[in-house]
Amino acid sequence: MELDPGLTPLCRRLGPVLRAAGLSEAAVAERLGDQYGCLSRGEPGPVEAAACGDDPLDVLIRLFLAAAPVPAALVDSALGPVTADEAVGAGLLERDPDDPTRVRAALSLRPLDLPDGPQWFVSDLDGLMRPHPQHREHVLGVGHASQSLLRATPRDHAGTVLDLGTGCGVHACSATRFANAVTATDVSERAAGFAAASAALNGVDIEVLTGDWFEPVAGRRFDLLLANPPFVVGEGRVEHTYRDSGLDLDGASELVVRGAPEHLSPGGTAVLLASWVHREEQPWQTRVASWLPADGVAAWVLQRDVADPALYVGTWLRDEGLDPRTGEGRIKSDRWLAHLARAGVTGIGFGFVFLRAAEGPSEVVCEELAHPFEDPLGSEAPQHFSRMQVLRDIDLDAARPVLGDDVALERVSVAGDEGWDEVAVRVTRMSGPRWTHEIDDDGARLLAGASGSLTVEDLVALLEVATGQPDLTQPAHRLLADLYRHGFITLL
Repeated sequence: MELDPGLTPLCRRLGPVLRAAGLSEAAVAERLGDQYGCLSRGEPGPVEAAACGDDPLDVLIRLFLAAAPVPAALVDSALGPVTADEAVGAGLLERDPDDPTRVRAALSLRPLDLPDGPQWFVSDLDGLMRPHPQHREHVLGVGHASQSLLRATPRDHAGTVLDLGTGCGVHACSATRFANAVTATDVSERAAGFAAASAALNGVDIEVLTGDWFEPVAGRRFDLLLANPPFVVGEGRVEHTYRDSGLDLDGASELVVRGAPEHLSPGGTAVLLASWVHREEQPWQTRVASWLPADGVAAWVLQRDVADPALYVGTWLRDEGLDPRTGEGRIKSDRWLAHLARAGVTGIGFGFVFLRAAEGPSEVVCEELAHPFEDPLGSEAPQHFSRMQVLRDIDLDAARPVLGDDVALERVSVAGDEGWDEVAVRVTRMSGPRWTHEIDDDGARLLAGASGSLTVEDLVALLEVATGQPDLTQPAHRLLADLYRHGFITLL
């Protein structure tokens, strides 16, 4: 399904209109007040009631966020100098079938607030406010996965950026805020059209290429590579291009993880969303690590969630508007689950794969990060790679550790026969990913002295004297290295 060729020129004119109207997530939240949650619940009535005025922001909220029919004369006023007729002609709007004097959204247009101001994105209508079947070439807007990748993306200056599988261009357009040149690729011509339209809407320049996986950028390298690929673990068939790769199980994630390193400039970084299957005979960490080369890469793999196959299949079927209990949904559910069972899949993991082009043997760190946290990972990932480099080079005995001011010590006790019995001692970093480490009393004493005035060698010597225990150097080194890697301490 091709987009109207007039969409991109129309969006180029429409961008300043949205900016002048102040269409942003923050402005919408303020205007809707207590009804803001209705947007995510698919409840158009309260949204229309809360934004019932005739000013441009109210009209845009009703037209695009509530997907409601609006009198064409009001749309002319809100979008001017763009007219409702022009928007209909370009495929952005359509006539209301019940009243030809009104128009409604034919495509989705939504704001996204970024750290340095809002952007806007055009995509296929998601059906949340106005249910309708999704076609095979459906292009998503700014979904949960896109927002996860945005929060995990470092926003330091980058010379060149590749957004692999760009969809409607979310990551490509966002990257223009901190990059010199941005390239976006997608196998779908429709997605490429939306990416170009989104770029026009935001007044930014991106190179948009179409082709399969890395084929459009063969031989090219980038300082930053971003990918939110169709990573759904399935049967190797394509029913919706935004989620299905045509590769069996986690083949899409494997392809992207394997292919990314050869497209990174020296010192370049890749930030990828990925899924991987769990099998009883193979740890997930081993599976993901096997996708990486023996040399030239530092990898940080974070598993954010693990889903039971039945929950996983049901979730994705509902995402395409099918009920897994009846009819076509039941047929697909049974077939999909049988395929996973034959493959020995016990669970599906999901998370981030951060890669850094490096010299020497590859180093792969796989961790679980299932607990909730608020701070984005975009600033944490570069720090992780820097810390790992320090640990490779530093003389830990000569380093002077300093405990961070965001670290809390927690002692957990349960009721015993003679009062409280301590069962755990933990330190938690209260910022970033909010890592937690269980330690013991000796570890707590060691950290209490980490003020930067003493070397690790001196601290260990004092701890051995205080506890009467010899040979604490190696345990202390392991603890301090782990805590440094997770940002609990700095090393002077």
